[in-house]
Amino acid sequence: MIRVAAVGDLHVGADGPAGWRDALAPVSDEADLLLLAGDLTRVGAPEELPSLMEALSRVAIPTFAVLGNHDHHSGFAREVVAQLRQRGVVVLEGEARVLRVNGARVGVAGTKGFGGGFAGACGSEFGEPEMKAFIAHTRGLADRLSAALHELDADLRLALLHYAPVEQTLAGERPGVYPFLGSQLLAEAVDAARADLIVHGHAHDGSERGVTPGGIPVRNVAQPVIRSAYRVYCFSGRDAFDCAPAPAP
Repeated sequence: MIRVAAVGDLHVGADGPAGWRDALAPVSDEADLLLLAGDLTRVGAPEELPSLMEALSRVAIPTFAVLGNHDHHSGFAREVVAQLRQRGVVVLEGEARVLRVNGARVGVAGTKGFGGGFAGACGSEFGEPEMKAFIAHTRGLADRLSAALHELDADLRLALLHYAPVEQTLAGERPGVYPFLGSQLLAEAVDAARADLIVHGHAHDGSERGVTPGGIPVRNVAQPVIRSAYRVYCFSGRDAFDCAPAPAP
């Protein structure tokens, strides 16, 4: 069995990491790897980074992360990435990594993703340069994710995002903001390359469960949605089932 813990939207600020440090402490006993689905900080400011490092200080299992929009806000995304990597976290943006867990090869491919919307209410690369650039950014990230998944040689394949790839996990959010919470291009990218599970964050008022048009399970692990420090998904072969959630921070 392989145990994958996941959570997004920690929003750790400079005012102290004790809650998250203690809440994440058990994850190393309860899971084999940890996926962080972006928005790890409140505004991506340098003064928040010591608190984020302290919040992760008791995590002793392989950890993978993507950044979220909050982590980019202050213009110090490179510094956020550098600090995470110094802590030993593998930060992904259009890349994939493989590790061995209980004799199996587990591959993780990740991207922040971006918005654009979903069938019947989505943007296109048409019209003003600003709209073309908006959708082209999402398409470029989706293409890199698909390429990374295609290259994975793994028994279990996981896709880690911040933005949502399907509408189902946005249920509960106002429909008018769906185009800013995710894009169908992300689901198309994963469906083309295949994966066993997609996790994302970002949609605080969304729903936990969804599925891509190609049948790949999607889980919204934003902390306000799962209402726990992390969710653990257990895999026996390629079949996944939920393990017990961790207490809320």
